[in-house]
Amino acid sequence: METQSDRRTPLIAVAGIRADQVASTAEAVRRDEPAGTALVHHDLREVAQGVVRRLIRHGGSEQVEVLELAHGCVSCTLREDLLPLLRRLTAAPDVSRIVVQLDSALEPDMICWALQHVEVDGRPLITDVRVEAVITAVDAVTWLADATGEDELVERGIGGSPDDERTVAQVAVGQVEFADAVVMLGEADDRWTQVRTEAVIARLTPTAPVTQIQWKSDVRFPLNLREDLDVTALLGWIPAGARRGEIDGPHGQLLRGQPSLETDAGVSTVLFEERRPFHPERLHEAIDVLLDGVVRTRGRVWVASQPDVALWIESAGGGLGIAHGGPWLASLESAQWAEVSAERQVRASLNWDDYYGDRMQELVVIAHEANPQDIAHALRHALLTDDELAAGEQAWAAYADPFGEWHTDPCGDDPAERSAAAAGDRHNRAGGGGAHDPRTTRRHGETRNPPRVPAGRVPGPSHRSELPDPVHRDVRHAHRLGGRQLLPADRDRRDRVLPPVLDRRPTSSRHPGPSREVPPPLRRPDPLTQEPF
Repeated sequence: METQSDRRTPLIAVAGIRADQVASTAEAVRRDEPAGTALVHHDLREVAQGVVRRLIRHGGSEQVEVLELAHGCVSCTLREDLLPLLRRLTAAPDVSRIVVQLDSALEPDMICWALQHVEVDGRPLITDVRVEAVITAVDAVTWLADATGEDELVERGIGGSPDDERTVAQVAVGQVEFADAVVMLGEADDRWTQVRTEAVIARLTPTAPVTQIQWKSDVRFPLNLREDLDVTALLGWIPAGARRGEIDGPHGQLLRGQPSLETDAGVSTVLFEERRPFHPERLHEAIDVLLDGVVRTRGRVWVASQPDVALWIESAGGGLGIAHGGPWLASLESAQWAEVSAERQVRASLNWDDYYGDRMQELVVIAHEANPQDIAHALRHALLTDDELAAGEQAWAAYADPFGEWHTDPCGDDPAERSAAAAGDRHNRAGGGGAHDPRTTRRHGETRNPPRVPAGRVPGPSHRSELPDPVHRDVRHAHRLGGRQLLPADRDRRDRVLPPVLDRRPTSSRHPGPSREVPPPLRRPDPLTQEPF
């Protein structure tokens, strides 16, 4: 957080899928204060061969150097070169601002996490730099198709490694979602696509100012600072409460910036919240409802067969992953609560249930083609019925669990060595490359058997020097969803009578939770149908 006495060097990260647009935007930012701004860029196109091209542009000079790394991975590039370079630049008297031009394969939250947690010379970079802003360059012509498609990065030639299985959608959506400001370049071929693109972006990052400028692809740096991109004005439009590099963990807020819940140009936001657990098999059968016609899904779920841990679900376009989200507070012993952040304890106390504790379903789905009623209906159908609830936890533990096979990391690092507390806030992202990078995202229509995430065994980095990912965007060591083509069995039966919520539930938690009395949840009307459930 910036204060009046903050003497740290401001840093602006510029991200985007199209490398030429990112380069032009980053250069425009540098030209805002050309004398004191240093621009840094690492070209990762040959990182798998251990070769990275580093660009430093400062004042009137430009240096391009070819680096040879011992390990051809993105994490090694950040740890061995970018972070030490940033430390040196912060100490330079003629550098008053740093612009980091990110490679297309990088998401800005990975960089911001590294600034906060990876130590260089005994301390993290955040002691010397502050994130002034994350700016994402968006191609208005192609971004919506990229954000809803199924192409992998390697198919576009922009993967972080040969075995990088992330989709373009995962990275494109992540780059916008983490942005403090968006530069939209060009204009979509038709007005409908333009409006829908703007509606999706407004729901991914609702507080970020968006500026639209013309794009000239036949010029090296087509953005004219004064006529096209007013960087000073754009930075001034960023609100005081903007993210500015702040990382949301798997138990953090899901509706940052309070996006509109109204439908606009067919783009809708579905907030699904329920107390009762999911039946693992029915959730598995319904999982495609989070992909078909959906731009983005984020949230944490409680599966009845795994009562101690939250599962983190995240999708973008045609790719979806499920990862370990750390333990529920209700599963912890009282002494372990001291290790939980005060913010999470307060948030849990506001929603604490006498029987379930903090266990609940919380999913946010941004749809551009799917019917919101279909999404809510299919998810609600996957919840336990009254009879299943009454059977109790012993019966739930015997359920066949499609999310129940443990995935063994081929690198051999024993996940049991890593604590549940650490995994709740630290997880790996892809782009590491090579042997460190067991990619596990699922593309729409694929059939793969999921690994187990048992309580007490936590997915962790396959290489101890890898950069963890606190928000699970890449979903390493995640589930591969298997079986047949997945569609909700009753997708077209919207008039189906759903089981009512029991007033009392036969569950218990080890920790009594907050000392205040919390009444059982009341029945409430479905926000979509206004029918009680």
